[in-house]
Amino acid sequence: MTAATPDAPLWQPSPERIEAAAVTRFQSWAASRFGAPAEGGYAALHRWSVDELDTFWQAVAEWFDIRFSTPYESVLGDRTMPGAAWFPGATLNYAEHALRTAEDPARADTPAFLYVDETHTQVPISWADLRRQVGALAAELRALGVTPGDRVSGYLPNIPQAVVAFLATAAVGGVWTSCAPDFGARSVLDRFQQIEPVVLFTVDGYRYGGKEHDRTETVAELRRELPTLRAVVHIPLLGTDAPEGALAWAALTSADTEPVFEQVPFGHPLWVLYSSGTTGLPKAIVQSQGGILLEHFKQLGLHCDLGPEDRFFWYTSTGWMMWNFLVSGLLTGTTVVLYDGSPGYPDVSAQWRIAEQTGATLYGTSAAYVMACRKAGIHPGRDFDLSRVQCVATTGSPLPPDGFRWLHDEVAEDLWIASVSGGTDVCSCFAGAVPTLPVHIGELQAPCLGTDLQSWDPSGKPLTGEVGELVVTNPLPSMPIRFWNDPDGSRYHDSYFDMYPGVWRHGDWVTITDHGSVIIHGRSDSTLNRQGVRMGSADIYEAVERLPEIRESLVIGIEEPDGGYWMPLFVHLTEGATLDDDLRGAIKATIRENLSPRHVPDEIIEVPAIPHTLTGKRIEVPVKRLLQGTELAKAVNPGSVDNLDLLHFYAELAANRRR
Repeated sequence: MTAATPDAPLWQPSPERIEAAAVTRFQSWAASRFGAPAEGGYAALHRWSVDELDTFWQAVAEWFDIRFSTPYESVLGDRTMPGAAWFPGATLNYAEHALRTAEDPARADTPAFLYVDETHTQVPISWADLRRQVGALAAELRALGVTPGDRVSGYLPNIPQAVVAFLATAAVGGVWTSCAPDFGARSVLDRFQQIEPVVLFTVDGYRYGGKEHDRTETVAELRRELPTLRAVVHIPLLGTDAPEGALAWAALTSADTEPVFEQVPFGHPLWVLYSSGTTGLPKAIVQSQGGILLEHFKQLGLHCDLGPEDRFFWYTSTGWMMWNFLVSGLLTGTTVVLYDGSPGYPDVSAQWRIAEQTGATLYGTSAAYVMACRKAGIHPGRDFDLSRVQCVATTGSPLPPDGFRWLHDEVAEDLWIASVSGGTDVCSCFAGAVPTLPVHIGELQAPCLGTDLQSWDPSGKPLTGEVGELVVTNPLPSMPIRFWNDPDGSRYHDSYFDMYPGVWRHGDWVTITDHGSVIIHGRSDSTLNRQGVRMGSADIYEAVERLPEIRESLVIGIEEPDGGYWMPLFVHLTEGATLDDDLRGAIKATIRENLSPRHVPDEIIEVPAIPHTLTGKRIEVPVKRLLQGTELAKAVNPGSVDNLDLLHFYAELAANRRR
């Protein structure tokens, strides 16, 4: 396939691939069973899925054979947002569906997981053994007094034990929540203290970047500061004995016990996820067993086209919603790859090596990792056997056009590149992967099924081909059922529904193109609004970081009291680069020629590094607050930042400007 022209797609699925895709088969089936359009391809199916919302989700439930232990009275009892009531009257259990493949004698001894650590040793865990361990642990949780609605927490890396603990919690109707062990005690307590867990699963430490990191002192502090704990379970990842008063993992998972799945209402809490919490306590986002079950079946089974023959690898940690999404690969009978370690150890090619080793068919990563590989000049398609990789998916931030080109040129020409966008808030995607549609450079393929995604101007007018606010005008099953400790729902309402009543506003700038694809421009709450021309920060990053001297950048727009507008660009340089007049000129010329002369920065400032949230997103709003004069303690929640010391630079810069 030749390189794409501006009007031509970068990739086009073959007729054979379109015919074989699950979404094609679903459309044909839904046409005969539910009156979906038989012709018109994905665009027609999507229109039907939002126009006939109840019928679409009923079709999803039947297509994926959702086991309702008691029937539902209706699909959507109330469609008001917030507060939509899905499948009232129905009961089910998420874990029962996740372990369903183990019931097939032909699949029971095949791997549910492939676990890989930094030694790149591959350990398979069969469906039968996974089901046995979940059954044993669920029985022990019940013996500890865990009842439906109780919270169970994990301070765990991306290891099989984390999945077993989550599924056992779901099996008993408990509510799971987790943090990665690179989170410090304060960050964890900011999250777990809100939800008051009764059980804590912990490790003694973890391995990252070729080093062992002891966590015994942090675990001891968590135990002291979480008074609701009835039990602590010790997982000896570094080989230590369980501390006094803790239970040993092996003792809780050794029995051969058939799992018992508590049948809970469709809207019963499944887990609590957390916002980044950069400017206050993280929001504790509650999603339901049934809502996640339906949404993830749709997303993984139709959009990602996963099935029993696939191997699903997404680089993530337990502190990011992509871990929850990855684990749901089990719903489709897919073998899930769990990698615990640094994304760049022993070198930047590490993730490609794992994709090769595990035979991944869908490999997901961050846009930042793709761009780091491009900057490092590596050649994955040449150096690794990636013949089984059908799709590379990216999220975390928009994949720049150069990232699309690099994947196409350096991995495979016949590669489905799925840039996806959604959020922790729904633990899924609003737009992204569609196996039957072409891929255009810099664009997400389409809005997802059942998602009436639109771009709106400030008055609520839909836009095509123009930048607007990303809104969703109809409810999704995986939207939060509530925030924890938000009794009147005001925090939930203010987070998404304050600008457009009854319509979800996500906080991203987005363009819906005339051919139905989606372009994400970055967060709308850190928009660069210069002389009335709005631009997303992601557009600046994409242009600037093409320059080989720029490792990463951060742009901030400051409205000043005198009516002026100050727009500094902070740059973290690659090794050996110097921010001299030539480089400053190149940066300005790049922005002027590729984006807008109005968005050439007022100053270009070298920084030692760019600060991120604990899940790897650039911190824009807190830096903006610091530059506006807010004290560091009020501008940012210190437990949400990967390196708090970096923020002192911006605080000092603001102080110097005021002098």
